[in-house]
Order: sequence, then C-alpha cells, then structure tokens
Amino acid sequence: MDFLYRLKELFVYDASSPMLFSSGTFVLIFSVFIIFYGLLHKNKTFISLYVIAFSVFFYYKSSGWYLAILVFTAISDYAFALAIAKTRKKYLRKIWLTLSLGTSLGLLAYFKYTNFFLENITAFLQGGYEPLDIFLPIGISFYTFQSVSYVLDVYWGKLKPTRKFLDYAFFLSFFPQLVAGPIVKAHFFLPQLEKKINITREMVWGGMWLIMIGLFKKAVIADYISQYNDMLFAAPENYSGFENLMGVLGYTLQIYCDFSGYSDMAIGLGKVMGFDLGINFRFPYQALNITDFWRRWHISLSSWLRDYVYIPLGGNKKGKTRMYINLATTMLVGGLWHGANWKFVFWGAMHGTGLAMHKAFKKISDKINNNFFVRFVSWSFTFIFVVFLWIFFRAADTPTTAYTERIPVQNEQSFQYRVTQSDTSANKIATIELYQSGKFIKKYSEEVQNSDGRKIIFDLTEKEGFHEIKVITIKKGFDVAVSIVRKIAFDMDLSFAIHFWEARKAWVLLIIIGFLMHSISEKWNQRLIEAYIRSHYTIKVLMFVILLQLVVQFKLEDVHPFIYFQF
Repeated sequence: MDFLYRLKELFVYDASSPMLFSSGTFVLIFSVFIIFYGLLHKNKTFISLYVIAFSVFFYYKSSGWYLAILVFTAISDYAFALAIAKTRKKYLRKIWLTLSLGTSLGLLAYFKYTNFFLENITAFLQGGYEPLDIFLPIGISFYTFQSVSYVLDVYWGKLKPTRKFLDYAFFLSFFPQLVAGPIVKAHFFLPQLEKKINITREMVWGGMWLIMIGLFKKAVIADYISQYNDMLFAAPENYSGFENLMGVLGYTLQIYCDFSGYSDMAIGLGKVMGFDLGINFRFPYQALNITDFWRRWHISLSSWLRDYVYIPLGGNKKGKTRMYINLATTMLVGGLWHGANWKFVFWGAMHGTGLAMHKAFKKISDKINNNFFVRFVSWSFTFIFVVFLWIFFRAADTPTTAYTERIPVQNEQSFQYRVTQSDTSANKIATIELYQSGKFIKKYSEEVQNSDGRKIIFDLTEKEGFHEIKVITIKKGFDVAVSIVRKIAFDMDLSFAIHFWEARKAWVLLIIIGFLMHSISEKWNQRLIEAYIRSHYTIKVLMFVILLQLVVQFKLEDVHPFIYFQF
C-alpha cells in the first residue's frame, strides 16, 4: 500500500513541490526515460511522441493543469503560422499575425500583469485595491516568447512553417528548456528535427559535464549562499555596511549560479539527447562594458530582444536619437519581462541608459589604448554598475508586524487606528468591527500609504478562538534597496570582516569558489570540458560521486525553486 501511495504521488501534481532538475524525483524519472530514449531514438515518429509525452508530464508536475495554456498556445500558433504562410494578401497576413500575437501575449499579459495594471490604475484614481488571485504559470514567459519568435519568423519569411504538428509541439514543449529557458528560437531548433538524431560520445559526455557543473552551481553554491542573502535583504537595517555589501555580492553570485546553473543543466540534457540549445551564459561578470555584459548574460533573451524588438523598431538604422529611443524601449520591455513591478522597469531603464551611454561614447573609448589598466577600470565600472542594479532587482517588499492584539471571539468591540500623513491635511482611519457570533467573521483589511513610504495593512483574522488584529508595515522594495545602498555608502566598517569570516566560513568559501569558477577564461573552460570527455570512466564516476556528496552535504530542508521560475 505504501508503494502504491508513493507511486500515485509520483504522478500527481503537488503545488508545494514542483518538479525541478535538481530534485531526486527528476533524477530518478529521467534515468528511466533516457534508457528507453537511447534504445528507441532512431524511430523519429515514436521518439517525438515519447519526448512530447514526457515533456507534458514534466510540465504537469511543474504547473498542474496550467498545462492547458501550453497546449492551447501550441495549437493556436501552429494554426496561425500556417494561415499566414498560405495567405498572399498582406492585410489578411497582418490580421492573422495580430490574432496570434494578441492571443499569446494576451495570455501572458493577463497572468503576469493584470494585478500590476489594476494596482497602478487604482492608485492613480486614489481607490482601494484588492489583488486578484492569479497564479503565474511556470515558464509562460519563456514558451510564449519562443512561440512568438516562430510566428514572426514565418510572417517575415525567415522560416517556412513546419507541416508536422508533432515537430512544433516538440519544439515548444521540449522539457529541458520549457520552464526556465534558454529561449530557443524556431529557426535554430526546428531544422534539427528534420535530421536524424545523432548522439555522439562528445555530446553525451559534454552534456554530462554541463549537468554536473550546473548542479554544483545551483544545488551547492546558489542554494546555500541564498540563506544569508535572504536574511540581509529582509532586514538590511539590522546589519552593518560591510554585511550589506557581502549580501549584495552574495546575491550577485547567487542569481548567476542559480540561473546559469539551470541553463547548464538544460543545455546538457539537450546534448545528451542529441540536440543543441545554444549558449545562454558566457562568464558575464568578465564583461568590460555594459554592451559586452548583455552579449554574455542570458544570451537567449538579449538576442530575442534584439531580433524581435530592437531591430523591428529600427535598430540603429534611423539615426542616433532613434537608436537611443529604441535601446531604451527594448530594455524597458526586458525589464517588464522579468516581472510586473516598477523596480524591474527601473532596472531595465538603467540598463538601457547604460547601453545608450556606451554607444554614445564608443568612438571616444575606442581611441584609448587597450592596456591592462584601461581594461581593469572598464571592468570595475561595469561590474559595480551591474551589482548596483542587482540590489534593486532583488529588493522586495518586506512586511513587519508593528502591533498585534488578540481579542476573544465572544467579545463585541470596535477599534480604530489612525495613521497620520504629514503631506496631507486629512487623516485616514481604518475601522475594524468585531461581531459577537464567532461562527463566521469577514476578513477586512485596508491599505494606507504612510508618509515615510511604508504601506500599512490593517488585517483581521480568526485564529484559535481569538480575533487577531495585526498592524503590518510593508516597506516597499525600492526603499529596501535605498536602505542597502545607504548602509554600504555611510556605514562601512571593515573590522566586521574578521567577525563575518568567523561566523560564516562556509558561505565565504563558496563565494570565493563561485567567483574563481567564473574568472576562468573561455579557452581554459573548453580545455577542461575536452579533458573531462577524454578522461577514463573511473574519473567520471569519481567526480559524479563527489558531486553527489557535496549536494547532500549542503542540501537544505527544501529544494529551492529556480530564481527564474518567477519570470
């Protein structure tokens, strides 16, 4: 019975535990999957059905019945692309394109941006706002952009639409890159499906290397160092300037190891199966300027934005002023893609400004001698700029319970809370009424914007025979980021370094290891991969066993979702 119960759990979606590459469940299931894949991969039709079925199962285990949105997107955009290709009349082609983009991007906008728009509209109208209970399906930003790239490529004549729905379903649902990228363009991936799957020794062991490196980055470095980073960003005012700086550097490494670790595993899984998913990261913190950074960071997204936003807007073909506007617009889209929040708009706008400034001064900078000192200064400025903006990217609204009172259910009382705003003449009052009957009570909360930028929530809930009244202050993410910057700028005391090392030796060592791994040149990285491929099986097994021991040693209670699942 216990076996049957565990088997049932294996095939049922659990919202509290979505399937991840770094989980033991996935390793077990994939091990069985890849055995049959290796035996049957030469039968193209069968293997397509097999991989699509596994991808559907994988996505169901990640997002439940939101799988229906993926299926709908695949069917609708496949049909729209065929309609565009068959239609000769320009206005009809535009109609089909508009319907396709409206459907795909409309679904993305609903799930990702509805509450953001409602919150800002109601704030503008000075009305009350209660967010809708909308769940963001995992990976919707990634597979929507993939589907949009296919339809646009067909519309522009860059790609002939595939006549086989199985090929398109395979492309859109391919599980290694389905939920967190890379964003694989149709014109890059679909041609691979027209050829026989050829799995070479170099692909298998090169893929295994990427899987192991990705697992180490994610499950050992990113998950472990995230503990301190999360504490720091939750209450930066409780830490010194040095500790704030360490938390910021920690998050800088964490987001890289988490996201590039996932990309490494996804690309590695693709290689093991005989498919090329491209490159998504090329040691981005080695960049010497912000343009170089975006050629190295999340390459699949930056190239997508270039091909489907920047160039269609006119790129650099319509004068300098228009080029700067196009850059700003493209990066604003990139910022909003990451999340429905003004902090992402700010992050995108600042990166757009950085790109525009680099373009503006490129002729001057190209004339400067490219010696070590110049490269070091250029790298330092770029790294500090990127790290500074990660603070605003990471900082989130932080709630703090300022006051709690528990009242027995049988009492009938009325309470008033007054919040004074120095910038207005009127006070806003939230009244919470308690009723004598304890069988049912309506939850009532009102948000009041305080003069210091904090949001006050008056919350009433029934708990263990009591009415619990909480007055919660929520410090906005932008203000949290400003607090961190101020701490680092005005409260820096390097004497904390000794105490920090004594208290967090493992954290510091992982930070050092992470940045040393990142500092290797691309040439030496390729040599390491080639050496691993040529190495004896005993060395490969030994490396894998050591990795598993490290994962177990640093494993947290719960498997941390990938950072980019939220996007």
